Amino acid sequence: MSRAAPLCLLIAALLVSFAGPGPQAAGSPASSAAADAAFLDALTWGATPSAFAQLEAEGRARWLHGQLHPLAETRLPPEAQAAVDALTPPGSLFERTQALDAQAKAFKDIQDPEAKKAGQQAFQAVLNNAARNAASAWVLRALYSPDQLRERLTWFWFNRFNVHQGKATLRAAVGDYLDTAIRPHALGRFRDLLMASLRHPAMLRYLDNADNAAGRINENYAREIMELHTMGVGSGYSQADVEALARILTGVGIDLKPEDPKLRPEHAADFRRDGLFEFNPNRHDYGDKVFLGAAIQGRGWPEVEEAVNLIAHNPATATNVSRALAAYILGQTPDDGLVARLAATFTRTDGDIAAVMEVLVREPAFAAERGGAFKDPVRYVFSAVRMAYDQRVILNAGPMLGWLNRLGEGLFNRSTPDGYPLDSAAWNGPGQLATRFEIARQIGSSSAGLFKPPTPDQPEQPAFPVLANGFYFAAVSGTLSAPTRAALAQAVSPQDWNTLYLASPEFMR
Repeated sequence: MSRAAPLCLLIAALLVSFAGPGPQAAGSPASSAAADAAFLDALTWGATPSAFAQLEAEGRARWLHGQLHPLAETRLPPEAQAAVDALTPPGSLFERTQALDAQAKAFKDIQDPEAKKAGQQAFQAVLNNAARNAASAWVLRALYSPDQLRERLTWFWFNRFNVHQGKATLRAAVGDYLDTAIRPHALGRFRDLLMASLRHPAMLRYLDNADNAAGRINENYAREIMELHTMGVGSGYSQADVEALARILTGVGIDLKPEDPKLRPEHAADFRRDGLFEFNPNRHDYGDKVFLGAAIQGRGWPEVEEAVNLIAHNPATATNVSRALAAYILGQTPDDGLVARLAATFTRTDGDIAAVMEVLVREPAFAAERGGAFKDPVRYVFSAVRMAYDQRVILNAGPMLGWLNRLGEGLFNRSTPDGYPLDSAAWNGPGQLATRFEIARQIGSSSAGLFKPPTPDQPEQPAFPVLANGFYFAAVSGTLSAPTRAALAQAVSPQDWNTLYLASPEFMR
Protein backbone atom coordinates (compact mmCIF):
# COMPACT_ATOMS: atom_id res chain seq x y z
CA MET A 1 0.00 0.00 0.00
CA SER A 2 1.34 3.48 -0.84
CA ARG A 3 2.16 6.04 1.82
CA ALA A 4 -0.83 8.09 0.65
CA ALA A 5 -3.28 5.25 1.20
CA PRO A 6 -3.76 5.65 4.97
CA LEU A 7 -4.39 9.37 4.51
CA CYS A 8 -6.95 8.62 1.81
CA LEU A 9 -8.68 6.20 4.18
CA LEU A 10 -8.73 8.83 6.88
CA ILE A 11 -10.13 11.49 4.56
CA ALA A 12 -12.95 9.11 3.70
CA ALA A 13 -13.56 8.44 7.39
CA LEU A 14 -13.66 12.17 8.09
CA LEU A 15 -16.20 12.84 5.36
CA VAL A 16 -18.41 9.96 6.50
CA SER A 17 -18.20 11.13 10.10
CA PHE A 18 -19.99 14.39 9.28
CA ALA A 19 -23.15 12.45 8.51
CA GLY A 20 -23.01 10.12 11.48
CA PRO A 21 -22.45 10.12 15.24
CA GLY A 22 -19.21 11.00 16.96
CA PRO A 23 -16.29 8.62 17.34
CA GLN A 24 -17.77 6.89 20.40
CA ALA A 25 -20.82 4.74 19.91
CA ALA A 26 -23.97 6.00 21.56
CA GLY A 27 -24.23 4.78 25.11
CA SER A 28 -20.61 3.63 25.41
CA PRO A 29 -19.19 5.06 28.65
CA ALA A 30 -15.87 6.84 28.32
CA SER A 31 -13.07 5.83 30.62
CA SER A 32 -12.24 8.13 33.51
CA ALA A 33 -9.00 9.20 31.83
CA ALA A 34 -10.77 9.85 28.53
CA ALA A 35 -13.47 11.87 30.29
CA ASP A 36 -10.83 13.97 32.05
CA ALA A 37 -9.04 14.52 28.76
CA ALA A 38 -12.29 15.67 27.14
CA PHE A 39 -12.99 17.97 30.11
CA LEU A 40 -9.51 19.45 29.77
CA ASP A 41 -9.74 19.82 26.01
CA ALA A 42 -13.05 21.69 26.25
CA LEU A 43 -11.64 24.40 28.53
CA THR A 44 -8.11 24.86 27.20
CA TRP A 45 -6.35 25.39 23.90
CA GLY A 46 -5.81 21.64 23.74
CA ALA A 47 -5.05 18.82 26.13
CA THR A 48 -1.37 17.99 26.65
CA PRO A 49 0.50 15.41 28.76
CA SER A 50 1.58 18.02 31.32
CA ALA A 51 -1.87 19.63 31.58
CA PHE A 52 -3.47 16.20 31.96
CA ALA A 53 -1.03 15.29 34.73
CA GLN A 54 -1.88 18.52 36.56
CA LEU A 55 -5.62 17.88 36.26
CA GLU A 56 -5.23 14.33 37.54
CA ALA A 57 -3.12 15.54 40.47
CA GLU A 58 -5.45 18.39 41.49
CA GLY A 59 -8.82 16.90 40.62
CA ARG A 60 -11.43 18.67 38.52
CA ALA A 61 -12.88 20.86 41.28
CA ARG A 62 -9.55 22.38 42.35
CA TRP A 63 -8.29 22.70 38.78
CA LEU A 64 -11.49 24.41 37.65
CA HIS A 65 -11.45 26.84 40.57
CA GLY A 66 -7.92 27.87 39.64
CA GLN A 67 -8.95 28.39 36.02
CA LEU A 68 -12.04 30.43 36.91
CA HIS A 69 -10.15 32.61 39.40
CA PRO A 70 -6.61 33.08 38.08
CA LEU A 71 -4.16 35.55 39.52
CA ALA A 72 -4.57 39.07 38.17
CA GLU A 73 -1.12 39.08 36.63
CA THR A 74 -0.56 36.81 33.66
CA ARG A 75 1.84 33.90 34.17
CA LEU A 76 4.10 32.13 31.73
CA PRO A 77 7.04 29.75 31.97
CA PRO A 78 10.32 31.74 32.06
CA GLU A 79 11.34 30.91 28.49
CA ALA A 80 7.93 31.86 27.11
CA GLN A 81 7.86 35.04 29.21
CA ALA A 82 11.26 36.06 27.89
CA ALA A 83 9.99 35.58 24.33
CA VAL A 84 6.88 37.66 25.03
CA ASP A 85 8.98 40.39 26.65
CA ALA A 86 11.19 40.53 23.55
CA LEU A 87 8.08 41.03 21.40
CA THR A 88 6.54 43.72 23.62
CA PRO A 89 7.43 47.30 22.65
CA PRO A 90 8.68 49.67 25.34
CA GLY A 91 6.70 52.64 26.57
CA SER A 92 2.98 53.29 26.74
CA LEU A 93 0.60 53.14 23.80
CA PHE A 94 0.36 56.92 24.01
CA GLU A 95 4.14 57.31 23.70
CA ARG A 96 4.36 54.84 20.83
CA THR A 97 1.49 56.50 18.98
CA GLN A 98 3.10 59.92 19.35
CA ALA A 99 6.32 58.54 17.88
CA LEU A 100 4.41 57.02 14.97
CA ASP A 101 2.55 60.27 14.38
CA ALA A 102 5.84 62.16 14.26
CA GLN A 103 7.25 59.60 11.81
CA ALA A 104 4.18 59.88 9.57
CA LYS A 105 4.38 63.68 9.53
CA ALA A 106 8.11 63.65 8.79
CA PHE A 107 7.82 62.16 5.30
CA LYS A 108 4.67 64.06 4.31
CA ASP A 109 6.70 67.20 3.65
CA ILE A 110 9.44 65.42 1.69
CA GLN A 111 9.50 66.61 -1.91
CA ASP A 112 11.73 63.95 -3.44
CA PRO A 113 9.42 61.13 -4.66
CA GLU A 114 11.88 58.31 -3.97
CA ALA A 115 12.68 59.57 -0.48
CA LYS A 116 8.98 60.03 0.23
CA LYS A 117 8.27 56.48 -0.92
CA ALA A 118 11.08 55.13 1.25
CA GLY A 119 9.68 57.00 4.24
CA GLN A 120 6.21 55.60 3.65
CA GLN A 121 7.58 52.07 3.31
CA ALA A 122 9.55 52.42 6.54
CA PHE A 123 6.42 53.65 8.31
CA GLN A 124 4.38 50.70 7.05
CA ALA A 125 7.16 48.31 8.06
CA VAL A 126 7.00 49.61 11.63
CA LEU A 127 3.23 49.05 11.72
CA ASN A 128 3.50 45.58 10.19
CA ASN A 129 6.19 44.59 12.68
CA ALA A 130 4.06 45.82 15.60
CA ALA A 131 1.08 43.73 14.50
CA ARG A 132 3.21 40.66 13.81
CA ASN A 133 4.88 40.90 17.23
CA ALA A 134 1.51 41.33 18.95
CA ALA A 135 0.11 38.26 17.18
CA SER A 136 3.23 36.23 18.05
CA ALA A 137 2.95 37.21 21.71
CA TRP A 138 -0.71 36.16 21.65
CA VAL A 139 0.27 32.76 20.26
CA LEU A 140 2.86 32.25 23.01
CA ARG A 141 0.35 33.09 25.73
CA ALA A 142 -2.24 30.75 24.21
CA LEU A 143 0.23 27.87 23.99
CA TYR A 144 1.95 28.16 27.36
CA SER A 145 -0.12 30.10 29.86
CA PRO A 146 -1.23 27.91 32.78
CA ASP A 147 -4.39 30.05 32.86
CA GLN A 148 -5.79 28.33 29.81
CA LEU A 149 -9.45 29.18 30.33
CA ARG A 150 -8.62 32.88 30.51
CA GLU A 151 -6.71 32.55 27.23
CA ARG A 152 -9.59 30.70 25.56
CA LEU A 153 -12.01 33.43 26.64
CA THR A 154 -9.59 36.18 25.63
CA TRP A 155 -9.95 34.92 22.06
CA PHE A 156 -13.75 34.68 22.42
CA TRP A 157 -14.11 38.23 23.74
CA PHE A 158 -11.64 39.71 21.27
CA ASN A 159 -13.61 38.07 18.47
CA ARG A 160 -16.85 39.46 19.90
CA PHE A 161 -15.40 42.96 20.38
CA ASN A 162 -13.49 42.68 17.14
CA VAL A 163 -11.16 45.31 15.71
CA HIS A 164 -9.26 44.95 12.43
CA GLN A 165 -5.58 45.72 12.25
CA GLY A 166 -5.84 46.95 8.66
CA LYS A 167 -7.64 50.20 9.50
CA ALA A 168 -5.54 53.35 9.86
CA THR A 169 -2.65 52.64 12.26
CA LEU A 170 -4.45 50.00 14.35
CA ARG A 171 -1.60 47.56 13.74
CA ALA A 172 0.25 49.46 16.45
CA ALA A 173 -2.67 49.27 18.90
CA VAL A 174 -4.21 45.79 18.58
CA GLY A 175 -1.73 44.20 20.99
CA ASP A 176 -2.43 46.78 23.65
CA TYR A 177 -6.18 46.40 23.09
CA LEU A 178 -5.89 42.67 23.70
CA ASP A 179 -3.61 43.00 26.74
CA THR A 180 -5.30 45.92 28.52
CA ALA A 181 -8.97 45.91 27.45
CA ILE A 182 -9.75 42.23 26.83
CA ARG A 183 -7.58 39.75 28.75
CA PRO A 184 -7.81 41.43 32.21
CA HIS A 185 -11.63 41.27 32.03
CA ALA A 186 -12.09 37.90 30.29
CA LEU A 187 -13.32 36.28 33.53
CA GLY A 188 -14.52 39.43 35.28
CA ARG A 189 -17.75 41.40 35.04
CA PHE A 190 -19.18 41.95 31.61
CA ARG A 191 -19.86 45.63 32.25
CA ASP A 192 -16.17 46.22 32.99
CA LEU A 193 -15.21 44.44 29.79
CA LEU A 194 -17.66 46.54 27.79
CA MET A 195 -16.38 49.75 29.33
CA ALA A 196 -12.73 48.80 28.82
CA SER A 197 -13.42 48.17 25.15
CA LEU A 198 -15.34 51.45 24.88
CA ARG A 199 -12.43 53.43 26.32
CA HIS A 200 -9.72 51.86 24.18
CA PRO A 201 -8.46 53.87 21.18
CA ALA A 202 -8.40 50.76 18.97
CA MET A 203 -12.17 50.36 19.25
CA LEU A 204 -12.85 54.09 19.05
CA ARG A 205 -10.84 54.35 15.84
CA TYR A 206 -12.07 51.10 14.29
CA LEU A 207 -15.77 51.92 14.67
CA ASP A 208 -15.33 55.65 14.05
CA ASN A 209 -16.44 57.00 17.41
CA ALA A 210 -13.31 59.14 17.44
CA ASP A 211 -15.14 61.17 14.75
CA ASN A 212 -18.48 61.27 16.60
CA ALA A 213 -19.27 64.81 17.71
CA ALA A 214 -22.23 67.08 18.33
CA GLY A 215 -23.49 68.24 14.96
CA ARG A 216 -21.53 65.45 13.18
CA ILE A 217 -23.11 62.33 14.62
CA ASN A 218 -21.57 58.98 13.66
CA GLU A 219 -23.74 56.01 14.60
CA ASN A 220 -21.33 53.18 13.72
CA TYR A 221 -20.12 52.32 17.20
CA ALA A 222 -23.48 52.90 18.88
CA ARG A 223 -25.12 50.46 16.47
CA GLU A 224 -22.48 47.73 16.86
CA ILE A 225 -22.50 47.95 20.66
CA MET A 226 -26.13 46.90 20.73
CA GLU A 227 -26.23 44.69 17.65
CA LEU A 228 -22.99 42.72 18.11
CA HIS A 229 -21.44 43.33 21.52
CA THR A 230 -24.44 43.14 23.84
CA MET A 231 -28.20 42.91 23.20
CA GLY A 232 -28.32 41.45 19.70
CA VAL A 233 -30.50 41.95 16.64
CA GLY A 234 -34.23 41.80 17.31
CA SER A 235 -33.85 42.28 21.07
CA GLY A 236 -36.12 45.29 21.31
CA TYR A 237 -33.96 48.35 20.79
CA SER A 238 -34.93 50.77 18.04
CA GLN A 239 -33.26 53.10 15.59
CA ALA A 240 -34.12 55.90 18.00
CA ASP A 241 -32.07 54.07 20.67
CA VAL A 242 -29.13 53.86 18.26
CA GLU A 243 -29.38 57.58 17.59
CA ALA A 244 -29.65 58.37 21.31
CA LEU A 245 -26.61 56.23 22.16
CA ALA A 246 -24.63 57.88 19.37
CA ARG A 247 -25.46 61.28 20.89
CA ILE A 248 -24.47 60.00 24.34
CA LEU A 249 -21.12 58.86 22.93
CA THR A 250 -20.28 62.19 21.30
CA GLY A 251 -16.95 63.48 22.56
CA VAL A 252 -15.68 59.99 23.45
CA GLY A 253 -12.56 59.79 21.34
CA ILE A 254 -8.79 60.00 20.98
CA ASP A 255 -6.25 62.78 21.38
CA LEU A 256 -2.62 62.39 20.26
CA LYS A 257 -1.55 65.83 21.43
CA PRO A 258 0.44 65.95 24.68
CA GLU A 259 -1.34 69.11 25.81
CA ASP A 260 -5.01 69.21 26.80
CA PRO A 261 -7.43 70.99 24.45
CA LYS A 262 -8.80 74.45 25.20
CA LEU A 263 -12.20 73.94 26.78
CA ARG A 264 -15.33 76.02 27.06
CA PRO A 265 -15.57 77.22 30.66
CA GLU A 266 -19.12 75.96 31.27
CA HIS A 267 -18.11 72.31 30.77
CA ALA A 268 -14.36 72.34 31.40
CA ALA A 269 -14.76 70.29 34.59
CA ASP A 270 -16.26 67.44 32.56
CA PHE A 271 -13.03 66.81 30.63
CA ARG A 272 -11.46 63.35 31.08
CA ARG A 273 -8.26 61.89 29.72
CA ASP A 274 -6.32 58.67 30.12
CA GLY A 275 -3.47 58.14 27.68
CA LEU A 276 -4.94 58.37 24.19
CA PHE A 277 -8.52 58.14 25.48
CA GLU A 278 -10.34 61.44 25.86
CA PHE A 279 -13.79 62.66 26.71
CA ASN A 280 -13.90 66.15 25.21
CA PRO A 281 -16.92 68.18 26.39
CA ASN A 282 -16.43 70.59 23.45
CA ARG A 283 -17.53 67.75 21.15
CA HIS A 284 -20.36 66.40 23.31
CA ASP A 285 -24.08 66.79 22.72
CA TYR A 286 -25.40 68.05 26.06
CA GLY A 287 -29.06 67.72 25.12
CA ASP A 288 -31.25 65.35 27.12
CA LYS A 289 -31.88 61.91 25.62
CA VAL A 290 -34.21 58.93 25.99
CA PHE A 291 -32.35 55.63 25.73
CA LEU A 292 -33.89 52.17 26.18
CA GLY A 293 -36.90 53.83 27.77
CA ALA A 294 -34.85 55.78 30.33
CA ALA A 295 -34.59 59.56 30.43
CA ILE A 296 -30.91 60.56 30.46
CA GLN A 297 -30.04 64.08 31.47
CA GLY A 298 -27.34 65.74 29.36
CA ARG A 299 -24.40 66.01 31.75
CA GLY A 300 -21.32 64.69 29.96
CA TRP A 301 -19.36 61.55 30.80
CA PRO A 302 -21.88 60.28 33.43
CA GLU A 303 -24.30 59.80 30.53
CA VAL A 304 -21.90 57.24 29.05
CA GLU A 305 -21.65 55.36 32.34
CA GLU A 306 -25.44 55.35 32.70
CA ALA A 307 -25.92 54.06 29.17
CA VAL A 308 -23.35 51.30 29.66
CA ASN A 309 -25.14 50.26 32.84
CA LEU A 310 -28.49 50.14 31.04
CA ILE A 311 -27.05 47.97 28.26
CA ALA A 312 -25.05 45.66 30.52
CA HIS A 313 -28.03 45.04 32.81
CA ASN A 314 -30.59 44.59 30.05
CA PRO A 315 -32.11 41.07 30.03
CA ALA A 316 -31.41 40.82 26.30
CA THR A 317 -27.69 41.25 26.97
CA ALA A 318 -27.72 38.48 29.57
CA THR A 319 -29.45 36.15 27.11
CA ASN A 320 -27.44 37.05 24.02
CA VAL A 321 -24.04 36.94 25.69
CA SER A 322 -24.84 33.71 27.55
CA ARG A 323 -25.96 32.02 24.34
CA ALA A 324 -22.79 33.04 22.50
CA LEU A 325 -20.54 31.95 25.36
CA ALA A 326 -22.25 28.55 25.61
CA ALA A 327 -22.09 28.01 21.85
CA TYR A 328 -18.37 28.76 21.90
CA ILE A 329 -17.58 26.36 24.73
CA LEU A 330 -19.95 23.59 23.65
CA GLY A 331 -19.17 23.87 19.97
CA GLN A 332 -22.87 23.80 19.10
CA THR A 333 -26.03 25.85 19.62
CA PRO A 334 -27.27 25.52 23.23
CA ASP A 335 -30.92 24.83 23.95
CA ASP A 336 -33.13 27.60 25.27
CA GLY A 337 -33.38 26.10 28.76
CA LEU A 338 -29.60 26.14 29.20
CA VAL A 339 -29.40 29.70 27.92
CA ALA A 340 -32.11 30.77 30.37
CA ARG A 341 -30.20 29.25 33.30
CA LEU A 342 -26.95 30.93 32.26
CA ALA A 343 -28.72 34.26 31.73
CA ALA A 344 -30.27 34.01 35.20
CA THR A 345 -26.77 33.56 36.66
CA PHE A 346 -25.50 36.46 34.55
CA THR A 347 -28.24 38.69 35.95
CA ARG A 348 -27.98 37.49 39.54
CA THR A 349 -24.20 37.99 39.67
CA ASP A 350 -24.13 41.33 37.86
CA GLY A 351 -22.56 39.83 34.78
CA ASP A 352 -19.87 37.75 36.50
CA ILE A 353 -18.38 35.79 33.60
CA ALA A 354 -16.61 33.29 35.88
CA ALA A 355 -19.90 32.51 37.63
CA VAL A 356 -21.65 31.93 34.29
CA MET A 357 -18.80 29.68 33.18
CA GLU A 358 -18.98 27.65 36.39
CA VAL A 359 -22.70 27.00 35.85
CA LEU A 360 -22.04 26.05 32.23
CA VAL A 361 -19.32 23.53 33.14
CA ARG A 362 -21.66 21.84 35.60
CA GLU A 363 -24.45 21.47 33.04
CA PRO A 364 -25.13 18.01 31.57
CA ALA A 365 -24.69 19.49 28.09
CA PHE A 366 -21.05 20.22 28.88
CA ALA A 367 -20.25 16.58 29.64
CA ALA A 368 -22.38 15.18 26.81
CA GLU A 369 -20.79 13.68 23.72
CA ARG A 370 -20.20 16.44 21.18
CA GLY A 371 -19.13 14.48 18.12
CA GLY A 372 -20.20 17.22 15.73
CA ALA A 373 -18.27 20.06 17.34
CA PHE A 374 -15.65 20.89 14.73
CA LYS A 375 -12.67 23.02 15.79
CA ASP A 376 -12.29 26.42 14.21
CA PRO A 377 -8.81 27.01 12.70
CA VAL A 378 -7.35 28.84 15.70
CA ARG A 379 -8.31 26.04 18.04
CA TYR A 380 -7.11 23.39 15.60
CA VAL A 381 -3.67 24.92 15.08
CA PHE A 382 -3.12 25.77 18.75
CA SER A 383 -4.22 22.32 19.93
CA ALA A 384 -2.02 20.57 17.36
CA VAL A 385 1.13 22.45 18.38
CA ARG A 386 0.35 22.02 22.08
CA MET A 387 -0.10 18.28 21.61
CA ALA A 388 3.04 18.03 19.47
CA TYR A 389 5.42 19.89 21.79
CA ASP A 390 3.63 20.35 25.12
CA GLN A 391 5.83 22.57 27.32
CA ARG A 392 8.70 23.02 24.86
CA VAL A 393 8.54 26.69 23.87
CA ILE A 394 8.56 27.42 20.16
CA LEU A 395 11.01 30.06 18.92
CA ASN A 396 9.08 31.28 15.91
CA ALA A 397 5.31 31.80 15.75
CA GLY A 398 5.51 32.80 12.08
CA PRO A 399 4.52 29.38 10.69
CA MET A 400 1.44 29.28 12.95
CA LEU A 401 0.39 32.77 11.86
CA GLY A 402 0.79 31.68 8.26
CA TRP A 403 -1.32 28.55 8.81
CA LEU A 404 -4.10 30.59 10.38
CA ASN A 405 -4.07 33.02 7.47
CA ARG A 406 -4.28 30.11 5.01
CA LEU A 407 -7.18 28.65 6.97
CA GLY A 408 -9.03 31.97 6.88
CA GLU A 409 -8.86 32.88 10.58
CA GLY A 410 -5.77 35.05 10.82
CA LEU A 411 -5.25 36.84 14.13
CA PHE A 412 -6.41 40.50 13.98
CA ASN A 413 -7.45 39.94 10.33
CA ARG A 414 -11.26 39.90 10.47
CA SER A 415 -12.20 43.09 8.64
CA THR A 416 -15.87 43.24 9.69
CA PRO A 417 -17.08 44.05 13.23
CA ASP A 418 -18.94 40.75 13.65
CA GLY A 419 -15.78 38.70 14.25
CA TYR A 420 -15.09 35.25 12.85
CA PRO A 421 -17.89 32.67 12.88
CA LEU A 422 -17.11 29.97 15.42
CA ASP A 423 -19.70 27.37 14.40
CA SER A 424 -18.67 24.09 12.76
CA ALA A 425 -20.43 24.79 9.46
CA ALA A 426 -18.16 27.77 8.81
CA TRP A 427 -14.99 25.66 8.79
CA ASN A 428 -15.68 22.10 7.63
CA GLY A 429 -15.79 22.59 3.86
CA PRO A 430 -13.63 20.51 1.51
CA GLY A 431 -11.14 23.32 0.88
CA GLN A 432 -10.65 23.86 4.61
CA LEU A 433 -10.08 20.14 5.17
CA ALA A 434 -7.54 19.88 2.36
CA THR A 435 -5.54 22.74 3.87
CA ARG A 436 -5.74 21.17 7.31
CA PHE A 437 -4.37 17.90 5.98
CA GLU A 438 -1.37 19.76 4.57
CA ILE A 439 -0.81 21.61 7.85
CA ALA A 440 -1.13 18.33 9.75
CA ARG A 441 1.66 16.96 7.55
CA GLN A 442 3.88 19.97 8.25
CA ILE A 443 3.39 19.76 12.01
CA GLY A 444 3.63 15.98 12.15
CA SER A 445 6.64 15.51 9.88
CA SER A 446 9.16 18.03 11.20
CA SER A 447 9.66 21.10 13.34
CA ALA A 448 8.01 23.13 10.51
CA GLY A 449 10.14 26.18 11.26
CA LEU A 450 8.71 26.57 14.77
CA PHE A 451 12.17 26.26 16.31
CA LYS A 452 14.02 28.58 13.98
CA PRO A 453 15.48 31.43 16.11
CA PRO A 454 14.42 34.96 15.21
CA THR A 455 17.98 35.98 14.37
CA PRO A 456 18.96 34.68 10.90
CA ASP A 457 22.53 33.78 11.85
CA GLN A 458 21.40 31.08 14.31
CA PRO A 459 20.60 27.55 13.11
CA GLU A 460 17.20 25.99 13.59
CA GLN A 461 17.05 23.88 16.72
CA PRO A 462 16.34 20.17 16.22
CA ALA A 463 12.82 19.18 17.22
CA PHE A 464 10.39 16.41 16.39
CA PRO A 465 6.81 16.02 17.61
CA VAL A 466 6.00 13.01 19.75
CA LEU A 467 2.26 12.48 19.65
CA ALA A 468 2.12 8.79 20.51
CA ASN A 469 3.01 9.50 24.13
CA GLY A 470 1.78 8.23 27.48
CA PHE A 471 -1.12 10.67 27.52
CA TYR A 472 -2.28 9.43 24.12
CA PHE A 473 -2.27 5.78 25.18
CA ALA A 474 -3.82 6.46 28.60
CA ALA A 475 -6.62 8.83 27.62
CA VAL A 476 -7.02 9.22 23.86
CA SER A 477 -6.41 6.01 21.96
CA GLY A 478 -9.50 4.28 23.32
CA THR A 479 -11.78 7.02 21.99
CA LEU A 480 -10.72 6.67 18.35
CA SER A 481 -13.07 5.17 15.79
CA ALA A 482 -12.28 1.92 13.99
CA PRO A 483 -11.46 3.67 10.66
CA THR A 484 -9.03 6.01 12.42
CA ARG A 485 -7.33 3.16 14.25
CA ALA A 486 -7.08 1.23 10.97
CA ALA A 487 -5.48 4.18 9.21
CA LEU A 488 -2.99 4.75 12.04
CA ALA A 489 -2.05 1.06 12.01
CA GLN A 490 -0.95 1.39 8.39
CA ALA A 491 1.41 4.34 9.00
CA VAL A 492 4.87 3.51 7.66
CA SER A 493 6.80 6.01 9.81
CA PRO A 494 6.39 8.24 12.88
CA GLN A 495 5.91 11.16 10.49
CA ASP A 496 3.02 9.40 8.77
CA TRP A 497 1.48 8.40 12.09
CA ASN A 498 1.64 11.99 13.41
CA THR A 499 0.11 13.35 10.21
CA LEU A 500 -2.70 10.82 10.25
CA TYR A 501 -3.52 11.48 13.88
CA LEU A 502 -3.57 15.28 13.47
CA ALA A 503 -5.78 14.86 10.39
CA SER A 504 -8.16 12.45 12.11
CA PRO A 505 -11.84 13.30 12.62
CA GLU A 506 -11.38 12.93 16.38
CA PHE A 507 -8.55 15.47 16.55
CA MET A 508 -10.36 17.97 14.36
CA ARG A 509 -13.31 17.91 16.78
